[in-house]
Amino acid sequence: MYRIGLISDTHGLLRPEALAFLQGCDHIVHGGDIGDPRILAQLAGLAPLTAVRGNNDGGAWADAVPATARVDFAGLRLYVIHDLAELKIDPAAEGVRVVVCGHSHRPKAEERGGVWYVNPGSAGPPRFRLPISAAELRVDDGVVTPQLVELVKR
Repeated sequence: MYRIGLISDTHGLLRPEALAFLQGCDHIVHGGDIGDPRILAQLAGLAPLTAVRGNNDGGAWADAVPATARVDFAGLRLYVIHDLAELKIDPAAEGVRVVVCGHSHRPKAEERGGVWYVNPGSAGPPRFRLPISAAELRVDDGVVTPQLVELVKR
């Protein structure tokens, strides 16, 4: 079994609860709006990291972060993009099993046409009444099980 940690919309704040949740992951994916390059360094210290740039990521450090990414891990293909509305590929046709996004700050895991669409929500500063959350993908013998987790009870 493999565990892929999903985090997004940290906006410069990497909470201790998020770090604790991501401990032991085999891979971590950040869905953008990182806010501070030190967050990438901290996450990469826990596990191999894939990150994409969000609409609020700017500056020289962010120029080095791609807008989209493909990840092949444990026989599973993921596609990562910050804003799902900007998705320009047909995930199923390209063999993608999971699309990871962020942007809305709303945690959601939904399977459509054999593809999981997972938004881990926002792990950063609180926004409106939305939860502070992250997610994980459990991959066991080709079966993908996403789980959304509220990091901080409000």
